[in-house]
Amino acid sequence: MHALTVRWSLTDAPDGVEEKLAAYVAETSHARFTGMDGLRFKTWRCRPGEWFEGCYVFATDDARADFQTAFEAAAAESPGSQIIGSAPILIEPCDVVAVAEGDEGFLAAPID
Repeated sequence: MHALTVRWSLTDAPDGVEEKLAAYVAETSHARFTGMDGLRFKTWRCRPGEWFEGCYVFATDDARADFQTAFEAAAAESPGSQIIGSAPILIEPCDVVAVAEGDEGFLAAPID
């Protein structure tokens, strides 16, 4: 599967940035990517005080490349960059070899 990883450093980010990022994902970003053409799925990952990351998996390499080109052109002004206060430190295409769904099932959005 054709993936793209985008990672920001949180090392010098302001206090409370993780909560602001979680709120942004819940209130805006999740809806933006749900149903997006060419996208199979996106995950948002965070290690508080270390990094915040989006991992996108696309249906085709062309869909991934098109998204990457558009994102790179505006990465420093992206919502994540605005919340964190800096541009991504990594924008890297990669392959997802497989995804397995466990016995507990797939959950598309965070729960409280």
